[in-house]
Amino acid sequence: MALAPSALAAAMLAAAVLLPSGSLDQAQTGIAPKYRGVNLASAEFAPKKLPGVAGQDYIYPTKATAEPFAAMGMNSIRLPFLWERIQPEAKGPLNEEEAKRLDASLNDLRGFEQVILDLHNYGRFRGKPLARADRSADALADLWTRLAQRYKDRPGIAFGIMNEPHGIRATEWRAIAEETTAAIRRTGARNLILVPGSNWTGGHSWHNGGDGDNGAALAGFIDPGRNFAFEIHQYLDRDSSGSNPGCSGPRIGTERLQAVTRWLRQQKARAVLGEFGVDSSPACLAALDDMLGFLRQNGDVWIGWNYWAGGDWWGDYALGIQPKNGKERPQAAVLRKYLGR
Repeated sequence: MALAPSALAAAMLAAAVLLPSGSLDQAQTGIAPKYRGVNLASAEFAPKKLPGVAGQDYIYPTKATAEPFAAMGMNSIRLPFLWERIQPEAKGPLNEEEAKRLDASLNDLRGFEQVILDLHNYGRFRGKPLARADRSADALADLWTRLAQRYKDRPGIAFGIMNEPHGIRATEWRAIAEETTAAIRRTGARNLILVPGSNWTGGHSWHNGGDGDNGAALAGFIDPGRNFAFEIHQYLDRDSSGSNPGCSGPRIGTERLQAVTRWLRQQKARAVLGEFGVDSSPACLAALDDMLGFLRQNGDVWIGWNYWAGGDWWGDYALGIQPKNGKERPQAAVLRKYLGR
């Protein structure tokens, strides 16, 4: 999650023009997204304490953490983790101790139809943006080659190749993402691959123009395995960062996703809304309800969503939905409406 991305303040609503219902180049379908779930965040915590102490600075989600969401009827988990912990040296071997922690978490989550491995690194390794010029981008393909070899025989695991890249030109990011995708396919892996855009992969800013124009840069994206979806994020506060209280209107989520939804349909592409979340104010709950209704009506292109966030270590985090003392958060009541077919 982008907790305080000041860069997003400039990426407001330029492309997200609200269109009349049913005018997204085709009639809305009423097909519900197949995958509906939550981010179980905690394994990516304490990035400034690398490698950190497992169980003290960060922790992988367990069956007990996930159980309330399984009971709600969710079928998808997005599992954030850090690159530097699982592969301490670029292009080096995986840290087997850390990989076993990830394995154990995945085993605990086997009851879910889908688990997304979310590399939560913002287009960076040890703080430095990836680039093809210095070959640092090759390291991403190397990491995913190793992970794909480990998990390619588990089709319920999806590969989220990078969380919220930013500070990388969209055209440069496309090349990096295609190289990484091709490397995964060379292992024989047929798993679903989730490809973000640059510029924090915001739905509202997908057509920002210039170096950040994901719509132009990612048109015609190539996956040799033909099993990918774009990963898009959308928060409903004033700058789409998820770091401010309140929401910017009862239909703000729908408004911000209109243009990118039309683009997806024109591209004959699919997407997952990998992060979104609101506080528990009545206005935000209404906006959440409206946006989830929009996703349900456009499930031909929106194949999944994962709310931000669950996890045992969130405390009183305003967007959190991990039950507290056995009591569900208010946001859960809205999410429940959209967990059936």
